[in-house]
Amino acid sequence: MLLILQDLNKRCLILFPRALVSLKKFYCMKRTLLFIAAIFLLIIYNQANAQKYKLVKVWETDTILKVPESVFYDATNKVIYASNIDGTDPWAKDGKGSIAKIGMDGKIIAVEWVTGLNAPKGMGEYNGKLYVADLTNIAQIDIKTGKIDKLIPVEGAQGLNDVSVDKEGTIYVSDSKANKIYQLDHATNSVVVDKMKGANGVLMRGKDFYYLDAGGIYKMDKKTSVKIADGMEGGTDGIENVSGNDFLVSCWQGAIWYVHADGSKELLLDTRAEKRNTADIGFDPKTKIVYVPTFWKNSVVAYKLSEE
Repeated sequence: MLLILQDLNKRCLILFPRALVSLKKFYCMKRTLLFIAAIFLLIIYNQANAQKYKLVKVWETDTILKVPESVFYDATNKVIYASNIDGTDPWAKDGKGSIAKIGMDGKIIAVEWVTGLNAPKGMGEYNGKLYVADLTNIAQIDIKTGKIDKLIPVEGAQGLNDVSVDKEGTIYVSDSKANKIYQLDHATNSVVVDKMKGANGVLMRGKDFYYLDAGGIYKMDKKTSVKIADGMEGGTDGIENVSGNDFLVSCWQGAIWYVHADGSKELLLDTRAEKRNTADIGFDPKTKIVYVPTFWKNSVVAYKLSEE
C-alpha cells in the first residue's frame, strides 16, 4: 500500500506541477494574511489598553500638618483647605481637630486656621460657608472670619466622613460607621443610600449624585444605584469629576485611579509600598491639579493630571 501511495504522489507531481505550485502559493499567502491580521489586532489592543493619563508631582507642603484626611479647593478665594484629625484615633471626639489653610504654591498659611473640631474629614462649600464633617455633626464655618457659625446635628450619625454640597445648598454626607449616606435639606435630614459595605466619597455634580462604596463607584439613578466601575481596592476614599463623565478616585491605602465614562480605569498613582496614604483628594478642573492628603505623613501633595 505504501508503495502504491508513493507512486501516486510521483505521478501527481509529474501530471499537475503547476496546480501544486499554485496551491503552495495560496497557503503561503493565507498564512501571511493571517499573520498581518494578528499584528493589526495586537496594535489595536495595545492602543485601547495604553495608559492615557499620568500624574506629575508639582509640589509638597512641609510635613507639619496634623494627620490631614481631606482636601478642598476653594476656587473663589484661591486657597486650599485641609482637615486635620490630629491624633492616632481617626474617630476621636477630643476637640483637637482643625482646618489648615494652604496657598496655591504649597506654602502653609495656617496649620490651624479653624480649631475645636472632632476628627474632621470631608468638606464642601456653599454661599461663603465651609461645611465640614465633624464626627456626628456638620460644622458650618464662615470663610471670611474663620469662625464656626454653628454645628448641624445629623440624627443617627455615628462617623461622618465625606461631604458634597449642591447648587441649592443641600448637603450630602457619608457615614462610614453606619454605612449610610444622608441628605441634609434645611432643618431636615434623610437617608438616601443605606446598607452599604464601605461608605465614603460623595459627589453631587449638577443633578447627578455619585458615591464610593467598598472599591466601587456608583451613580444614583432616581432611587436605584448603578455601578460604573469597581475593583479599586484599598479603601475608596475621595471622588472628583475631571470632565464629562470621567472621574478621579483615591483609595486611602495609597492609590489614585482615573475612571473613564465607559467604566474602564487606569491606575495613575500607587504609593502603597511606601506606606504613603492618598486620602480624600481635592481637584482644580481648570488647571487639572490634584491635591492629595497623605494622612500619617502630615503633608499635602499637588500633582498635575497630564496626558501621556
